[in-house]
Amino acid sequence: MMALLREGVAQRADLYLALGGLLLGGLFGWVVFATNFCAMGSLSDIYNFGDWRRFRAWLLAAAVALVGAQLLATGGWVELDKSMYLAASGFNWVGHVIGGLMLGFGMVFAGGCPSRNLARAGSGDVRSLLVLIVLGLFAHMTLGGLLAPPRAALEQTTMIALGVQDLGHLAGKMAGIPVATANLLATGLLAAGALAFCLWDARYRASPGHIWSGVAVGLTVVAGWAMTGLAFDDMAAKPAPPASLTYVRPIGDALQWLTLFTAAPMPGFGAASVFGALLGACAAALTMGRFHVSTFADASDTLRNLAGAALMGIGGVLALGCTVGQAITGVSTLALGSLLTFAAIVAGGFWGLRTLERSV
Repeated sequence: MMALLREGVAQRADLYLALGGLLLGGLFGWVVFATNFCAMGSLSDIYNFGDWRRFRAWLLAAAVALVGAQLLATGGWVELDKSMYLAASGFNWVGHVIGGLMLGFGMVFAGGCPSRNLARAGSGDVRSLLVLIVLGLFAHMTLGGLLAPPRAALEQTTMIALGVQDLGHLAGKMAGIPVATANLLATGLLAAGALAFCLWDARYRASPGHIWSGVAVGLTVVAGWAMTGLAFDDMAAKPAPPASLTYVRPIGDALQWLTLFTAAPMPGFGAASVFGALLGACAAALTMGRFHVSTFADASDTLRNLAGAALMGIGGVLALGCTVGQAITGVSTLALGSLLTFAAIVAGGFWGLRTLERSV
């Protein structure tokens, strides 16, 4: 059955990935806007009010994505080791730390992480739209533009040959057990720990909206792995590696597609998911009667947001992802770099909140 599906998808993989990304991005945008799911907001809630519910929703999303992705991999649906999280030749620990700190710090000044700004832009926030444009510009500058040479030099200087990229392989190597068993144990322990942490809090258990937001976001990431895993063909001329939702480079890719449409009429999965998130958030805002056009409050607000956008664009490329792309999608692969980036984003976010408080 799976072979037949793969064969059918392979005939028009580009169309399948574009439509799949658009649909999945739409669902994601709807959920993020409707449930107020926000990584930066979760840190702000903790810092200002001692409220951990949105942070627990973030962790629950990562746990759901982890279990779902590992089940797909076990069933042969997706080859996670072909994804960017596990296919690297070395461990870029400095990029994960510095990039995560930059992204966490920047998202505070930009009023939210990339995914949250997508939801706001879809609801009519012109400020968030400009943040996304600047973020995408700096992401591509860091990937292959003006900032690419120093980024590449940093990676080459600090890259270490760890031998493994994920927690399962590392645990299996250290304990002398099969990788499949180690993956199962690592997945079970991490997911159980996250679930226990989430449900331990009575306030969170009494807040179904926060619970369902975490579950829904996690399931969209699982669906992304399923879609791209089915379309992956390593025998293709230009195989598209398995991926799921992430919103730093794809925002730059979406801007590039808008300017180069005639050269490449079909957007990739990532770029299509960006357009989908905007449309999904817009639909949710209109349905809920919450669509309204808004913009910057003043000049200082403008500069602060654009500076945060630039930091997120650079940091997201250094760290290979964002609060969704690394802290949920990346974590679902058990990638060591994703776990390190998650911690760095949280630290950078609290650093940004303290800095913003002192500057006001």
